Amino acid sequence: MINSYVIDRRLNGKNKSAVNRRRFLERYRKHIKKAVDEAVNKRSITDMEHGESISIPSEDIHEPAFGHGQGGTRTTVNPGNKEFSTGDRIRKPQGGAGQGQGGQASNSGEGLDDFTFNITQDEFLEFLFEDLELPNLVRKDLKQMSDFVYRHAGFTNQGVPNRINVVRSMRNAQARRIALSGKSRRRVKELKALIEAEQAKDEALRDGQQLSEWLEEKERLETKIKRLPFIDDFDLRYNRSEKVPMPSNAAVMFCLMDVSGSMTQNTKDMAKRFFLLLYMFLRRNYEKIEVVFIRHHTSAKEVDEEEFFYSRETGGTIVSSALRMMLDVIKDRYPPSAWNIYAAQASDGDNWNDDSPQCKDLLAKAIMPLVQYYSYIEITPRDHQALWYAYEDVRAEHSDHFAMEQIIDPGDIYPVFRQLFQRKSA
Repeated sequence: MINSYVIDRRLNGKNKSAVNRRRFLERYRKHIKKAVDEAVNKRSITDMEHGESISIPSEDIHEPAFGHGQGGTRTTVNPGNKEFSTGDRIRKPQGGAGQGQGGQASNSGEGLDDFTFNITQDEFLEFLFEDLELPNLVRKDLKQMSDFVYRHAGFTNQGVPNRINVVRSMRNAQARRIALSGKSRRRVKELKALIEAEQAKDEALRDGQQLSEWLEEKERLETKIKRLPFIDDFDLRYNRSEKVPMPSNAAVMFCLMDVSGSMTQNTKDMAKRFFLLLYMFLRRNYEKIEVVFIRHHTSAKEVDEEEFFYSRETGGTIVSSALRMMLDVIKDRYPPSAWNIYAAQASDGDNWNDDSPQCKDLLAKAIMPLVQYYSYIEITPRDHQALWYAYEDVRAEHSDHFAMEQIIDPGDIYPVFRQLFQRKSA
């Protein structure tokens, strides 16, 4: 396979305005974002980190433009043919007949295929986790974790139009024009002096042929100077930014997953896909955040990443066992004074009757004062059970730091994930 890359260096191709171009690019981003959202819901948990093929309908390929038609009410008489006679009124084609669409050639012209291209793994993840963040992150320990910020790092001769440095580009254009026309300008200046001196002489002493040659040479040089382009591709300079790690806040994410017998294989797969999204988001956006994996049925166990996602151990359900283990780990390794503590819990909501009130008390009294944010997802197509209603009381008391959502089918995973970790405007 041969890959071809076409680089368009036109500043404003076909005289399209920057606003038009921006809207056009935003429309492209919507198509890419929609394709990424659909891809997430179709993929398996081991196939999340690949690129994606994006298809943009042919009608959205072209930039919008205004056309100048004749307008008004007009009467036109055309010559007849085998179907029409002179003076017949021809109805306007319905539905844009005559234009190609969706890869099917029309009867009277060529059609257009949808524009299809691939985005890389990094680009896929960038769209996947766009505008997401850990809520309520505060500065506690600057040594543990790094965020990235983009800082100005000089100028470059390659870039996108919205990063053009106008002042530096114009300065380069002026320097180029001076350098290329300096000799001609000096000669024009000399010729002007000679012409003025010659014209100041008495008409009888004036050398008409010499004066004519000087005037002709002056006009030729001035035309040459005017032909120099006002700005050239070589003049353009773009603002360059580089990704700089910034000391940030220490943070730990607790992932609590219910693996009890009531969780069907399909429910467990959806829980794993949610936690895989969360894990990828943390790994991509935060350099040194720590993740603690806890699986539980009747008893809880801290496990590594491999066992969390692939172990098949199961049993009854006591949700409070996972919450108590989380408290123990916080006490042993993550003092709240130095760590931003987060938790995400996934369950089908099925719990022992007398355990849900204990979970509520543990959360409201012991865990919520320690954490920055706690999210609970209930994965079930059925009605909510006792654990959900117990957690509703916690949400009422800690609405800024506690969120809960229901997932019914795989199509809900990504929208719920985005809703839980959506960046909030300041």
